Amino acid sequence: MLSSNMAAPATQTVIPASDTGLTMELLELELSLDGFTTGPDGFAAHVRAAAAAIDGALLFELPASGLVADCDRIAVLRIPKDGGAVMATIFACLETGGNTIRIETPDETTADLKNFAEAFVDVLQRI
Repeated sequence: MLSSNMAAPATQTVIPASDTGLTMELLELELSLDGFTTGPDGFAAHVRAAAAAIDGALLFELPASGLVADCDRIAVLRIPKDGGAVMATIFACLETGGNTIRIETPDETTADLKNFAEAFVDVLQRI
């Protein structure tokens, strides 16, 4: 007698990268920033090189001044979005202690910084 307790085949659900907010450019940037060891003095140069490797750009960097938790410095970056010509603004944050860089996407607490960065880009494009 055959058992009717056969399990149904498993199905996989693939979540597109755009739904998770993780793009190939962002993943490549995070991998480039992983293993940062030069401390605060090498922060801007390291972030600039990592952004350039994915056709992005470091716009500017500044003290975090409490804008982002557990962060000493913020580098504002523009990176390609989904391999296209559209650019996204993100932040590379040098964590307290100066040995780790993490990526932050703009949210309500950093909306003013994002707006400033986009205005900065607009001015540069008009020059």
